[in-house]
Amino acid sequence: MAAPPPKSSFENPADLSVEAYDYELPPDRIAFRPAPRGTARLLTLDRRTGAVAHRSIADLPHLLAPGDRLVLNDSRVVPARLRGVREATGGKWEGLFLSIASPSSGAWRVMSKTRGTLLPGEVVRADGPGGASLRLRMEERGEGGVWTAIPLDASAAASPFAALEAVGSIPLPPYIGRNDPDEQDRADYQTVFADRPGSVAAPTAGLHFTPELLAACESRGVHVSRVTLHVGVGTFRPMDGERIVDHQMHAESCELSATTAEEIRATRESGGRVIAVGTTACRTLEAAAAANDAAVGPFCGETEIFIYPPHRFAGVDGLLTNFHLPKSTLLVLVSALAGRERVLAAYREAVDRGYRFFSYGDAMLIL
Repeated sequence: MAAPPPKSSFENPADLSVEAYDYELPPDRIAFRPAPRGTARLLTLDRRTGAVAHRSIADLPHLLAPGDRLVLNDSRVVPARLRGVREATGGKWEGLFLSIASPSSGAWRVMSKTRGTLLPGEVVRADGPGGASLRLRMEERGEGGVWTAIPLDASAAASPFAALEAVGSIPLPPYIGRNDPDEQDRADYQTVFADRPGSVAAPTAGLHFTPELLAACESRGVHVSRVTLHVGVGTFRPMDGERIVDHQMHAESCELSATTAEEIRATRESGGRVIAVGTTACRTLEAAAAANDAAVGPFCGETEIFIYPPHRFAGVDGLLTNFHLPKSTLLVLVSALAGRERVLAAYREAVDRGYRFFSYGDAMLIL
């Protein structure tokens, strides 16, 4: 059975304020490289009582019960960061591939950054290692500096992810501070179960898993299911305004299959718990529940779901997640599950005990 939601609602006006989700983090707590996969520290938080314990991610199989179900996001990070020039002026150009705008035309959605004003119809060239290049005609500028762009190479229009592999680089979060990710990042910033390309940021809770850790969970009788949410640029975007309800999430593409929906239904009927691995899997499950009258059913489409207190979870009983940025939508989501004060108290303890934070950092299990 799902745990009853903690008291975390707008009866407490503080839950409305963006500032209420702030906390102090010494710079040396930010992880710039991950621990060896499968060895990170794990803080556990009881969402009913607020009790905290300190373990290792290797202990996860024994912290779950036979019949529980882990739900993984199998999206694959694509080398979405592009660098090159404006062909008309020779000036530097940078871009970030966001998604395929139109499969029929081959158009892309691309964020663009350059000195001066980029004009519709201009051609930019992205240059990769070994002489590879990609030419894009920038067609139309939309909100937030997002352009519709047409690849001028027919093969890039037909196989966009193969084109990105040739010319792009992994788009690490800006706080890591490496503009040029290395080969180690290319391996580290991808889950071992990544399958479906489309994300511009990793579902970072999944980075902790090794094939052996997944096998140990399954040997324990813990089932594993997969969903897909392609993480968009909104994951780096700070909240707007002073109140969390004023923030608008960017749309992200996600899918939960009929098979996965049936697996979750069977888990719930047998008394098992559904534990999302990461906030992206959590948002997919809750979006699917919202689309199916609070019962997790098949879902395929875009979601702008923003989970904040006093959200009542219909698809998730627990969450494995990393430690998130202050005043972020991800920290708000975690607070909706376990209560803002409990989560912030757990974060303070994690800081005091030297846990490593953010994408390459340690993990937190909320049950």
